[in-house]
Formats: sequence, structure tokens, C-alpha cells
Amino acid sequence: MDDNGQSRQLNIHLDPEHLAGVYSNFANITFSPYEFTLTFARIDHEVEEGDVPGVVVARVNMSTRFMRELLDAMQDSWSKWSTQEGIKNLPEFPGEPDN
Repeated sequence: MDDNGQSRQLNIHLDPEHLAGVYSNFANITFSPYEFTLTFARIDHEVEEGDVPGVVVARVNMSTRFMRELLDAMQDSWSKWSTQEGIKNLPEFPGEPDN
């Protein structure tokens, strides 16, 4: 709800070329007093010597307030995922037939 008590819905457009998203296996976070910058990259971990090659796939700048909201949302999602995975990995009770 907004400050006037009215309900609002987000209407977010996603261009087809962004539909698949990007893959990242590395992230770097930098900050200033005003904003955070999250840089996502794809790193080739198979290189055994020398510099490890990588390519930046996305960079997101956000306000400090939004960073806090993002952290809270990520913690909530991680907690839900962890609970779901924990339930999937519970051992079977002895003597119960398999379905």
C-alpha cells in the first residue's frame, strides 16, 4: 500500500532478450556512503595456473536502503529453501513402505 492507503501493483516489463537471465558463479560487492554496487561474473575455475579468466555478466547499483531490503528478502528466501531442502533430505522411517 502507498502512503494514501491505496493498493498498487507492479507492472514490470521484461524484454525477451533478458528472459533467460545470466549465469554467475562469482560476485563482488563494493559500496560508498550512498550506494552499493554488486558485480556478477562468470569465472572459469578450471584454469590451474596464472590469472583466472572471467567476464562480468551484470552490474547493479542500488541505494543503501534497497540493499537492506534485498538482504532481508534473500535471507527469507534462503530460509525457505533450506527448510524445503531439509524436508526432502529427511531419512525414511524404518519399516515404512516406499511409495
